[in-house]
Amino acid sequence: MTTYTLRKGSPAKTRTDLVVIGVAHSPKGDLEACPGAEEVAAAYGRRFKPLLTSMGFRGDAGEVLRLPTAGTIKAGQLLVVGLGPRESLTPERVRRATGVAARNIGNAASVALALPAQDADHVRAVAEGFISGAYSFKRYKSKSDDAGLADVSILSDAARRQDSVAALEAAETVGALVNRARDWVNTPPNDLTPELFADEVVTLGKELTGRGRTPKVAIEVLGADELESLGCGGILGVGQGSANPPRLVRLTWAPEDARASVAFVGKGITYDSGGLTIKPGSSMATMKYDMGGAAAVIAATFAIAELGLPVAVTTYAPMAENMPSGNAMRPGDVLTMYDGQSVEVTNTDAEGRLILADAIAMAAESDVDSIVDAATLTGPCIVALGEKVSGLFGDDATVAAVAAAAEASGEMLWRLPITDEARNAVRTESKVADVLQHNWVRWGSALFAAAFLDEFTGGKPWAHLDIAGPAWNTGGPWGHVPSGATGYGITTLVAYAAALADGPASGSEEPVGSD
Repeated sequence: MTTYTLRKGSPAKTRTDLVVIGVAHSPKGDLEACPGAEEVAAAYGRRFKPLLTSMGFRGDAGEVLRLPTAGTIKAGQLLVVGLGPRESLTPERVRRATGVAARNIGNAASVALALPAQDADHVRAVAEGFISGAYSFKRYKSKSDDAGLADVSILSDAARRQDSVAALEAAETVGALVNRARDWVNTPPNDLTPELFADEVVTLGKELTGRGRTPKVAIEVLGADELESLGCGGILGVGQGSANPPRLVRLTWAPEDARASVAFVGKGITYDSGGLTIKPGSSMATMKYDMGGAAAVIAATFAIAELGLPVAVTTYAPMAENMPSGNAMRPGDVLTMYDGQSVEVTNTDAEGRLILADAIAMAAESDVDSIVDAATLTGPCIVALGEKVSGLFGDDATVAAVAAAAEASGEMLWRLPITDEARNAVRTESKVADVLQHNWVRWGSALFAAAFLDEFTGGKPWAHLDIAGPAWNTGGPWGHVPSGATGYGITTLVAYAAALADGPASGSEEPVGSD
């Protein structure tokens, strides 16, 4: 297990296996040592910049260079990471650069990070970046090549400030839960059925219970019988084709000093074959990640509780496996949802919105200030925004608050509209039911899906994150983001709750999330 410490100290005089510094470039292309790197640059003197440039280092973001120090500083090796233009060393740029560093430490057992960490925000960015960048999923590897990193020191002049200490603690707490969520999403679907996923949540709750915090996160797991009693036709309809029955996990964090309340909802399709509207074979390979929304809201809830944020959180994670069989849901079926609305199913591969509809309707009948859902919902959202940016829908105030939280956490999103045409299609195009699930129009289908979900919000302030793109990284790692499961959405949801905690108390004249 790696230990993280925050301390003052000279990176040039620190005895460690590896020192990491940041170097940027000026508008003219000259290399400049970033805050934290000055003493290392001074130790090398006039040969510092020529040494780097002779090895082709330009200071670009994502660039990395490792070299032996030959006694110039106390550390055995120096790792230089590029930070891009010098004029703006934002926490997000520092976070990404630190993630790059984490993947390039080699077999170092101890590392000192002398990156820009002049205040609490940058301290947290350095810690989050390293924890995230160092992640790897090796559960199924028979041989491990872990470097055995034991100690990471963050060197900062702000090390003795209480806000910096708290920032490191928060980064460790959230980082551990982001990595736990990544583990779930990376787990093969044969080892993470709805039942096993629910068991994993219960296990995590027991692990965290031992830390002595009161109140705890209450966990309730509903099986198929309970879901039938509640009338959750969406969850049951999607899950009926699988030998592994569905579940719904409900988490409750209810601090006595809550200043606001929010409901999180996350899509938990543990494997998506498309059902009878079956996917092409090439599209099925990564469909274990279709429960990334559920993993995100669950991890965020535990993180909020671990941080002790005074925000009441109720989280709904419907879990099902979408499979074809003689019992499977058919195109043309009509399902009755939790709130009594009937839905005509036309595409069994648009199953996520069905399980979310039940869960959102549950959230809407509760006394919460806002609802935020996260779902790997639509391929067209990836077409529109790419693999690194999520789509954001909802009412103006809630969307603005979520967007601000994303900016603070460093996650990328873009607001998309829910048009009147999409709303009208959802409400009027079914000849046999109240609501149409899918209309097979390719253009703007992410908007149609969001309009469908809005039918079940009961008018509550609501935001919808379509994380189909950024929840899974199909390419190589970048910044602090690994290949495979990314844990997208967790830090945004935690930042959103933290902002609610700083807002007006529940019951004030202007409810959180209202227009």
